[in-house]
Amino acid sequence: MGKPVYRLMDYKGRILIPKGMREAAMLEYGDIVRLGIADGKITVRKVEIMEVGDQSPEAVEAYVRAAFKSMPDSVRVEMIGELSALIRKKEG
Repeated sequence: MGKPVYRLMDYKGRILIPKGMREAAMLEYGDIVRLGIADGKITVRKVEIMEVGDQSPEAVEAYVRAAFKSMPDSVRVEMIGELSALIRKKEG
């Protein structure tokens, strides 16, 4: 492991993971990460799929985003059209 990296947490609890660390961990935009805590230490681990039974809004959103990222462009465009129609219908 390299030198320690220090970051300030913002008022919403966010911390920027430096680009070099993201690259070393093979983290990309849209990846799903699992946060854990043990003995007062926070862990961050990239995962491919959520654990069974976690249906929190955050987990569902992460799953949908990961699935969307892996779809062919033609399917993405089709889904965007369907979602846009649902939103227009909801707005009345």
